Amino acid sequence: MIKTFIFGIILGLAGAFAALHFVSVVDQHRESSLISVTRNGGNTEVFHINLPIDRIMTGAQGQANPLPPGMEWPNDPIFSNVRAELFKLRNARDAIVGVASRFALSDPEFGDKIEWLLHLPARGSVFVRMSPQPVDRSRVGDLSAGTREFGSMLGQVSERWIADTSGSSGDLTGRIELSMNLLSKEQYVPDAEDAE
Repeated sequence: MIKTFIFGIILGLAGAFAALHFVSVVDQHRESSLISVTRNGGNTEVFHINLPIDRIMTGAQGQANPLPPGMEWPNDPIFSNVRAELFKLRNARDAIVGVASRFALSDPEFGDKIEWLLHLPARGSVFVRMSPQPVDRSRVGDLSAGTREFGSMLGQVSERWIADTSGSSGDLTGRIELSMNLLSKEQYVPDAEDAE
C-alpha cells in the first residue's frame, strides 16, 4: 500500500512537471519592435495615436465633456492651466503596444510646457520635455529620462499632428505621430559645436 502511494506521488509530480513544460501557464504575446537603423548608428521608431478612439482620459478644468464621463478634475487654482491626457499607443502595424500620457501647462509665470511619458511594457518608459512652439508643423523635445532599454539612450522625440480630412463629422479626427530618434550614450561622439 505504501509503495503504491509513493509511486502515485512520484507519477503525479512527473505529470505536473511535464504539463508545465509543454503547456504554457501564461501565453503573453509581445509585439515585435519596428525599429529602423539610421546612418549615425542610432535608431528610429515611429508610434501613433488615432483620435478620438485611442484617447483614454482627458483632464482639464471647465471641460464640457470629460473623458471618462463623470470624471471630476480638481477645482484647485493650481490645476487651472494644466491639461492631462492618456492615450493608447500604436506601432506602425497599428497594434497597441503601450500607453502614452501628455501634460500641457500654459502659465504666465512658468511659461508653456509640454511633457510626454511613453510606457512600453517589457521595454521601459520614455520621458520627454518638448518645446511648446512647433517647428515645421512638429514639436521636438529631448529624451529627459528613460528606463530599462531606454535608460542608456539619448536623442529626440518629435510630435506631429496629421489631420483626417476624409470624415464629415465635426469631431477632431486624425492621428498624433511620435517619432523617436535615439542613440546609445556609448555611441555618442559630440560634435565640435557641442564641445564649445
